[in-house]
Amino acid sequence: MAVEASGALSELVQVVALLAAGVVAVPLFKRIGLGSVLGYLVAGLVIGPFGLSLFSDAHAILHVAELGVVMFLFIIGLEMEPSRLWGMRREIFGLGLTQVGACVAALTLVGVAMGFPIAVSFVAGTGFVLTSTAIVMQLLEERGSLSTPKGQRIVAILLLEDLAIVPLLAVVTFLAPGGQETSTVDRLYTIGIALGSVAALIAAGRWLLNPMFRLLAASKAREVMTAAALLVVLGSALAMQLGGLSMAMGAFLAGVLLSESSFRHQLEADVEPFRGILLGLFFLGVGMSLDLTVIGANWALILASVASYMFVKSLVIYGVARALRASHPEAMERAALMAQGGEFAFVLYAAATSAGIIDSTTNAILTATIILSMALTPLMVIAFGRFGPKASVSMEGADVPENLAGSALIIGFGRFGQIVSQPLISRGCSVSIIDTNAAYIRVAEAFGFKVYYGDGARLDILHAAGAANARAILICIDDRAVAKHIAEIAKAEFPLVPVLARARDREHAIELIHAGVAFQLRETFESALAFGEQALLTIGDEPEAATAVMAEVRRRDAERLDMEAVGGIYAGRDLIRGNAREAQEIG
Repeated sequence: MAVEASGALSELVQVVALLAAGVVAVPLFKRIGLGSVLGYLVAGLVIGPFGLSLFSDAHAILHVAELGVVMFLFIIGLEMEPSRLWGMRREIFGLGLTQVGACVAALTLVGVAMGFPIAVSFVAGTGFVLTSTAIVMQLLEERGSLSTPKGQRIVAILLLEDLAIVPLLAVVTFLAPGGQETSTVDRLYTIGIALGSVAALIAAGRWLLNPMFRLLAASKAREVMTAAALLVVLGSALAMQLGGLSMAMGAFLAGVLLSESSFRHQLEADVEPFRGILLGLFFLGVGMSLDLTVIGANWALILASVASYMFVKSLVIYGVARALRASHPEAMERAALMAQGGEFAFVLYAAATSAGIIDSTTNAILTATIILSMALTPLMVIAFGRFGPKASVSMEGADVPENLAGSALIIGFGRFGQIVSQPLISRGCSVSIIDTNAAYIRVAEAFGFKVYYGDGARLDILHAAGAANARAILICIDDRAVAKHIAEIAKAEFPLVPVLARARDREHAIELIHAGVAFQLRETFESALAFGEQALLTIGDEPEAATAVMAEVRRRDAERLDMEAVGGIYAGRDLIRGNAREAQEIG
């Protein structure tokens, strides 16, 4: 009993250590701008065999934590409707195949140049071609780029790399001593099993999953729905693994099949907590797996390999991106994000070791090379963000204001400014419009609006835009500090011209009043009142009563705003309480 209690306590210490490492390291690293991935990697190194030695078998944790990558791919799949995936076919099989093929050739030559045999060079280089899906997806998510066109192109390449693991494993079998003796029938059998697994999963997704979830939803057992979501993810991953494909590809395919299901959002909510914890555990496991003994004994070779492989892979990725007409900033960003090796390299190297192509020492060196490259990637992305080229929209054809003479000057032509301009133009008013956002200028031009490139915070631009002769200056930008600054300049230089301004919130509205604007409007105020009035009508209030209530709410709000502006105070908590009390009085 004492031994069992001691073992249970030891396991509990390890669980607490894992949780504590993530809780301490990730916020700290994000605070100093290094990102969560690097935080997990460093935390894993600290608590692992070469740090505090709280864990002795990092690979066991890594195998469990790979489920985090699997669940991540399932959630990505839920966002990919089949029609959208079909629309990405050129990126997947065009861009993806081109990049993978070019990187395999280039990195194999790197191995040959370093003196390795051709078979070893091929395996080592090919493993490095397989980018870390977990790291790249996490970085794209943190940067808010996952749903952007450039982010989707990277996702397409990662999907192709996941598919590539199957033929690459077959090539490893062929390169093994005696591998050439494998019959054509055996190879066709292996391919048939893989295709059969995919077909079975597609059939289950189309005809079994939705009826199953409808039946479970009818039972109203919340915990069973969560269990079913995990069953779908892990079951599809297992089916693909048994068919010789990657678990991540199986989970992704299951997500795609359920992307148009009415239960999609419920599935995502059920899987998300497990995904986050297990993905963090995966990065911790990678950090623990960094064998400092191997690095110490072969540090020169490992550092040379990391530098050579990352440099050459970056060059090839950049070259392929530019050849396929990506912009210079996008190509550079893709090279920085995808320069590392990935978790599927561990599978490939293990298969090559089992086949006798590489020995255990070479496997350890290559694994350390991959892990170091994964650890360096967040630093590369941070360096790119600070020193790399910034994406820009072409300003060709955009004009700067000069001697404009509109009866209204609109500063800022985003969604708010576009709506504001419509009644003015409908009444035949002459309107001058300036903005510093090149994308807005391009969009406006496509719809027949003439928007000039100009910064409303510059006095010379305001003069050139006709502010002195305008009958009103309308500040429609969403940057509160800049809007206040423009209002102060306009009132100081053109005191007779009324200034109307868009306010972000109540506090900003008071700041604008102090700056001297003639009229300000919180950007959500009128829409919220209209929404509230409709809510009264929907629940059965009479139209006249609803209109009277909203008029009273406007009156009380205006009185309070004037009082706060005069007193120079803004007490949000008291204000909310006052609103609640007065709403009851009105009712």
